[in-house]
Amino acid sequence: MEEATLEKLEEEYILDIKWEKGIAYFAVKRFIDLFLSILGIIILSPIMLITAIAIKIDSKGPVFFSQQRVGKDGKLFKMYKFRSMVVDAEKLKEKLMDKNEMSGPMFKMTNDPRITRVGKLIRKTSVDELPQLFNVIKGDMSLVGPRPNLPKEVEQFSKYHKLKLLAKLGLTCYWQVMGGTVLVLRNG
Repeated sequence: MEEATLEKLEEEYILDIKWEKGIAYFAVKRFIDLFLSILGIIILSPIMLITAIAIKIDSKGPVFFSQQRVGKDGKLFKMYKFRSMVVDAEKLKEKLMDKNEMSGPMFKMTNDPRITRVGKLIRKTSVDELPQLFNVIKGDMSLVGPRPNLPKEVEQFSKYHKLKLLAKLGLTCYWQVMGGTVLVLRNG
């Protein structure tokens, strides 16, 4: 570590730690991401196959869902997931906006009718996230890093929250491991 400074950004204190990472660090991190992602796909392929079959039996539409997300340095990429909602979920969302339990760009609703039966299970167990191992192999994401957000969410980020775009975003991160899927954006 070279330098650490404390500064106030939008009424929140953050510790700015500058750490020079050499090419070897990034090469090792990429190797670990690739190795563990490929191993994960091999080991988890029976679960992924069962999930795909269950999705096809449970509801009409494709097995996979892709969505534009904002990655490192603000670049857009397609993030893959197992489909956990009905096909016309975005159209139905417009009719349900008055039931939104979140403020800002995020939409969350208890007993969301757009979520399929299989979708409830794969979301609860995070199996819906497994196709993101392919995003890691493609280089869009890392195994560990801040979670990728939707473009409309990033538009409302404060300067502090935009700092996360300096890192390669990940399949999992500290807040997800420690707090599940609850995230509050303060001052942003």
